[in-house]
Amino acid sequence: MDPLPIKSGDNVWKDGMAKDITFIVTKDCQLACKYCYLVGKNSKERMPWSVAKQAIDYILDREYDSNFNYESVVFDFIGGEPFLEIDLIDKVCDYIKTELFRRNHHWFNSYRFSLATNGLNYNSSKVQNFIKKNLSHLSLMITIDGTQVLHDMNRIYKHSEKGSYNDVLKNVPLWLSQFPTHGTKVTISHSNIPYIHESVLHLFSLGIHEVNINCVFENVWQEGDDILLEEQLMKLADSIIDEGLYQDYTCSFFYEHLGKPMDKTLENQNWCGAGKMLSIDASGNFYPCTRFAQYSLRDKEAWIIGNIHEGLDPNKLRPFLTLDRCTQSTQKCQECEVASGCAWCQGENFDAAKTHTVFERATAICKMHKARVRANNYYWNKLYRKLEMEGKREEFEANKKNVKSEIC
Repeated sequence: MDPLPIKSGDNVWKDGMAKDITFIVTKDCQLACKYCYLVGKNSKERMPWSVAKQAIDYILDREYDSNFNYESVVFDFIGGEPFLEIDLIDKVCDYIKTELFRRNHHWFNSYRFSLATNGLNYNSSKVQNFIKKNLSHLSLMITIDGTQVLHDMNRIYKHSEKGSYNDVLKNVPLWLSQFPTHGTKVTISHSNIPYIHESVLHLFSLGIHEVNINCVFENVWQEGDDILLEEQLMKLADSIIDEGLYQDYTCSFFYEHLGKPMDKTLENQNWCGAGKMLSIDASGNFYPCTRFAQYSLRDKEAWIIGNIHEGLDPNKLRPFLTLDRCTQSTQKCQECEVASGCAWCQGENFDAAKTHTVFERATAICKMHKARVRANNYYWNKLYRKLEMEGKREEFEANKKNVKSEIC
């Protein structure tokens, strides 16, 4: 067999057909974000090189195993804060690239490295050298929640109440110069709902064109939170449409196909890839998703599906391979008139369940989803009325199709 050609990074990614493999390189972080689901962060559990290497060898030795025979792969590095272990990440990525080439592995021209960082040490020489070396195969997001008030409300330093906004903001221009099309992720909890409108507009003003925003899945919501969310999103819709921002910026709270009934026979997929993904911790344990590791769980014991020494245990993995929308949703959820786009987290389902099961869907987010649907309907109705009046609807629809084609 001829060796695979060395290609540029332009066509290395095959969207939607990837195995997601996550290395939990550290459970430490400089921050103590108030909404963080990682309840067991600590400075002791750091992945050794020997564990990372053995995990890579185990995975690559099984190129045609059904658990790894995907057309593409994403190697994800998380913490805590992953860049606290930049030396390890750099060594792991070098080894992966070398082994993919040496083995003539089919992932050699279809892999990506992915990281989400708090941005605090983004401009360090080690991080920048890593980025330059892997730029064409790298997805990298800095988390910034919005205005300084909103960001500093939750994203505070460990052992203090000092916010991190200013220290993150100084690295945003460098990040955007290297990843101009990448977005940021905003997390909404009870306390920061009143700041959504001004914060999304603030992120747009920084040059961030895509704002991925979501409400936490945990049961933190209080009376009236849904009404306040709807008000904030309608106000945001007015600003985006009236100022023409929809032409260059996107906010994930507004999605055209959100809030429709779903056909149980045609639309019965699981929301996330738990079980199809693989997470590895510092001890070499395997998990169906990072949310099943002990530092992610409040009330349950970790769900380990194997390790680097004994491999994957098919019996412990099997429940995840049978998950779909119907097997874990109540009849009410299945028949909901606004079901489409209503998300769930498999790990939160497990942690919040009354028994040791992944087949019980947590529904704390229900009223927030319905509020989002109402605001989303307002957004698209207003936008299309404006486009009709200006005679630009056909042009807008054509542009959407062109963007979709480029992404595919």
